[in-house]
Amino acid sequence: MADLFETGADTAKAATGPRPLADRLRPKTLSEVIGQEQVLGPDAPLGTMLAAGTLGSLIFWGPPGVGKTTIARLLADETDLHFVQISAIFTGVPDLRKVFDAAKHRRANGQGTLLFVDEIHRFNKAQQDGFLPHMEDGTILLVGATTENPSFELNAAVLSRSQVLVLERLDLADLERLAQRAEKELDRALPLTGPAREALLEMADGDGRALLNLVEQVMSWSAPDKLDIDALRTRLMKRAANYDKSGDGHYNLISALHKSVRGSDPDAALYWFARMLEGGEDPRFLGRRLTRMAVEDIGLADPQAQAVCLQSWETYERLGSPEGELALAQAVIYLALAPKSNAAYVAYKAARKSAKATGSVPPPKHILNAPTSMMKEQGYGKGYAYDHDAEDGFSGQDYFPETLERTAFYAPVERGFERDLKKRVEYFAKLRSKR
Repeated sequence: MADLFETGADTAKAATGPRPLADRLRPKTLSEVIGQEQVLGPDAPLGTMLAAGTLGSLIFWGPPGVGKTTIARLLADETDLHFVQISAIFTGVPDLRKVFDAAKHRRANGQGTLLFVDEIHRFNKAQQDGFLPHMEDGTILLVGATTENPSFELNAAVLSRSQVLVLERLDLADLERLAQRAEKELDRALPLTGPAREALLEMADGDGRALLNLVEQVMSWSAPDKLDIDALRTRLMKRAANYDKSGDGHYNLISALHKSVRGSDPDAALYWFARMLEGGEDPRFLGRRLTRMAVEDIGLADPQAQAVCLQSWETYERLGSPEGELALAQAVIYLALAPKSNAAYVAYKAARKSAKATGSVPPPKHILNAPTSMMKEQGYGKGYAYDHDAEDGFSGQDYFPETLERTAFYAPVERGFERDLKKRVEYFAKLRSKR
């Protein structure tokens, strides 16, 4: 287990064989880090902390390949802290004890420890709690890295003692700078045409480490002439999109799809729908969520929307992939262009809130059935007006509990079919006021 805990010195000693390009180009100082100006700039959080000499525990949240490990290692160099790196995937409680004991020994000898924990969200609550006393007494300065939303995955106690810094995927300009740095290191230009070079950067999908791996592959080819896009794509497979069906990518993209539908943008909605399919999302999940959008955001403004979703979902079940996805795509377009109303949704929530607040208040006696003579003696059903016998088929009676004032939960909008429902609501309200 001795090799589980990696330090900068240990890595340098171990690097006796050929080193991958990504390792050779690892920045030596924070100023060499490409991208992440929102974190590393002079007025950004880390820049401010380092200038003040008050570095605290941190959580780096961001996608793979954006520099989380590198920045943590360089922070240790900048602050003269001993760097220790562990992965939550391979580290158990006994291993953590060894790390903490070694850090205590170092602290007794006058040196602090920066403990970098990769995939920190994979530690359970008890393991995360184990960091707290060592963070509080200064034994370690914790720097955690996670690709998942810390507010969902990390304990509140750990978050309260740390600052969360968001690291962003590298944009094309950042990736181009990284590619140029690789060409300088290899003393050779990429054998690609301009468009093929752009395609290579896009294949990396914002991941610097992935780009350097791609560059290393391209540089290993024997290509007498520059390769065009077709030749590049023939030799290289596009990197799979960063999408975890149970993680942040899943929830971010379904949120984007839902809001695009709500915003009546069929093109954006189709894009996010396609992104989820490309990421491997289960079309059945999308069928379920589309139906929810129809109920929540369209409602009675277009009652047909719900039926379209159910039919498309059923069509997918009968056809399967890939033909069945087209039915779901049609539902996406229908929902985006349908008139929108959440009036029924708002009314439902208001009614539930009122029902919860009023508890066990009984219905008024005049609308209760009286199958026995005793119930009739108690007044059950007395005074009930049969609506079909009333003028216009409407009695105007009050059906709320006797102790509860009449409440208007449903307020239809002036859109779609709810425009007609609004007229009906107003019509019955007018009749009710007369009777």
